[in-house]
Amino acid sequence: MINQTTARSRSRSCDGGRHGGTLRVASVPAGHVYVRHCAAENGADGVVRLADPRPNGAPSTSQRWWPPVMLDPDWVDAHHADFDVFHLHFGFDAQGPADLTRLVDALRRHGKPFVYTVHDLRNPHQADPATHLAALDVLVPSADGLITLTPGAAEEIAGRWGRDATVLPHPHVVEPPLLDRPRSPRDGFRVGLHAKSLRPNMAVLPVVRVLAESLAGLDDAELLVDIHPEVGDPAAHAYDPVVFEELRAMADAGAVNLQVHDYFDDDELWQYLGGLDLSVLPYTFGTHSGWLEACHDLGTAVAAPDCGYYAQQRPCLVYGHNQRDGLDEQSLRDAVLTAYRARPAWRATAGDRAAERARVAAAHAALYGGLTSA
Repeated sequence: MINQTTARSRSRSCDGGRHGGTLRVASVPAGHVYVRHCAAENGADGVVRLADPRPNGAPSTSQRWWPPVMLDPDWVDAHHADFDVFHLHFGFDAQGPADLTRLVDALRRHGKPFVYTVHDLRNPHQADPATHLAALDVLVPSADGLITLTPGAAEEIAGRWGRDATVLPHPHVVEPPLLDRPRSPRDGFRVGLHAKSLRPNMAVLPVVRVLAESLAGLDDAELLVDIHPEVGDPAAHAYDPVVFEELRAMADAGAVNLQVHDYFDDDELWQYLGGLDLSVLPYTFGTHSGWLEACHDLGTAVAAPDCGYYAQQRPCLVYGHNQRDGLDEQSLRDAVLTAYRARPAWRATAGDRAAERARVAAAHAALYGGLTSA
């Protein structure tokens, strides 16, 4: 739902609207793969997204996450003539409601339409939902245009805030040359669970225990568990000796193939995912998943929990796992056995993903254009 009166008044701002027929978008962030793939491949949508400004003091080679500079109201005051629309996706974890209110006020002061894509109704990086909900209570009512990824999320947005959100699918994650690459033939059945650095929404051990038990009686079946070394490092924020030691013990007993390594780069991640027959998401809360989209690009089946709206994104197996009810062990066993017996081959094609991306890009351009037209 767009506030048309506000949108029209903003289009008459002193900045003069579009710049040479091009729609200039201050996108937060701009460099993320989701945002990049919401643009037309050939630039035919007429949308240019400003590059992510580098924070003061951040080295050019830094891989560390930094709060986006564009979220600073002072940046908006200094650069409002450089963009026509402000589009927020994510990255506002460090901003409280007061900070976000000041951002919205700065955009209004300069007559800039504000678009927000609701990727997360529950932030997977925050154990306490109140923090993210307080941010949403500022962002969702303030937005001139809302987007989300699934019908279920749109229904929840309408129920909570009385706002309509346009539903647009998550575009491809893997780059086009890999989308049609044949999967490497291999024997056996490999299930993978990547524990990463134990995000707050992960309940790894209960899921791994059931997976190990379920695969123990299946011929040529293997359970691959990956985890970052900081989980076993007493000096690291992610240190969790209980999880780390039990996984070590299971590996020593031959129940799992445990791989401890640093973050994968993209090529390593695609190789890892393409070598799995089933990727299990051990989440207890969340909303949407780029990991699931990457698996769909590569033809790897996914077992997703019944929390959030993962099952509405792409075809997948679903098992019971959420904060309210905990883990439904039988449903996880059933998902594993279904994958083992049926070997589902859900996969996007390069053509389908290209057409989908074009539709998503056109929808974004139309929304931006509607907000900036007189």
